[in-house]
Amino acid sequence: MKHRNSSSEKISVKWIFVLCIPSFALGMLFTTRIWDPSMSDKQVASKQHLQQELKVVSDDCNKKQMLGQDKDIMGEVYKTHAAIHTLDNTISSLQMELAATRNSQKTGSSEHSPATSNSSTHDSSPKKKAFVVIGINTAFSSRKRRDSLRATWMPQGEDLVRIEKEKGIVIRFMIGHSILDRAIDAEEAQHNDFIRLEHVEGYHELSAKTKIFFTTAVAKWDADFYVKVDDDVHVNLGMLAATLARHRSKPRVYMGCMKSGPVLSQKNVKYHEPEYWKFGEDGNKYFRHATGQIYAISKDLATYISINHPILHKYANEDVSLGSWFIGLEVEHIDERNMCCGTPPDCEWKAQAGNVCIASFDWSCSGICKSVEKMKDVHERCGEGDGAVWSAMI
Repeated sequence: MKHRNSSSEKISVKWIFVLCIPSFALGMLFTTRIWDPSMSDKQVASKQHLQQELKVVSDDCNKKQMLGQDKDIMGEVYKTHAAIHTLDNTISSLQMELAATRNSQKTGSSEHSPATSNSSTHDSSPKKKAFVVIGINTAFSSRKRRDSLRATWMPQGEDLVRIEKEKGIVIRFMIGHSILDRAIDAEEAQHNDFIRLEHVEGYHELSAKTKIFFTTAVAKWDADFYVKVDDDVHVNLGMLAATLARHRSKPRVYMGCMKSGPVLSQKNVKYHEPEYWKFGEDGNKYFRHATGQIYAISKDLATYISINHPILHKYANEDVSLGSWFIGLEVEHIDERNMCCGTPPDCEWKAQAGNVCIASFDWSCSGICKSVEKMKDVHERCGEGDGAVWSAMI
């Protein structure tokens, strides 16, 4: 009996030992999954508190950053808008130049394109660089007017060549065709100061002549400005050049004495507008436009006319037509009152006060009244001096 009891005791101890090992392992596994032995309760609480503080600081930083962004956002919008506007102007200028190049290539190969010399076709030479091209509107019957300008403010002979070469100022009488072409040919051989246009002369064709002048001038000269002036107006070239130079950096300039006269619906009156009904009710006025005695436009606008001249509408009055071609475009209208001074004593007083006029004429005659007789007197009393144009800063 004793032998049996001792044997059972040995077996019980053995099994106890075997059962203890897996029990210990199960306990360790249970403790590890439920409880992180590396953290106490206090440590867990501290970690949660730290996370909450970090979140508060992060939110505060985000709010401050957003406030700073709000302060700067309008400035950034304005900067972006300015950059886009500058880019748009650059692209517009490039498009104008590209279109002008294409247009000159087409007109150069066309028999019906405006002529730029005595011949009926374009020459193949490249366009000449210039600062300003001045076209003096004249007629076949106006030889004495042309001579009065040659004797006063318009350079002649070597001086005409020199002013073009040294100052970039090109001056030409612009004229079309008629049965009197031979007389102009002889005058051109003597003075070499004409630009011939593929245009039939006539008073009611001035709007068409203006389009053809700019188209022809753009095809022949690459200038910053193009000026149209009548042959009964006195001009101080130095003041004109200096004034234009102040606006040289602007892309689309339309300069002259801006006016807004009445639309005349009555027939058989001077400046009658057959299309008066387009301007609204009777008694309405035209939109602002430069008076036709003298005005200047920048290269982009002259190029625009050159490209689109077949579809630009012609009104009865040339100055109205020009102004209408720029409606709807981004154009800066410059009202330069020095381009419409009166004849003496008006321009004389201004010259004595140091405010030399760009151009002088009489409103009552739409030019200098009896200009052939009076041009020399106006030049002596209101002229800037023969040396002014050579010293003008361009």
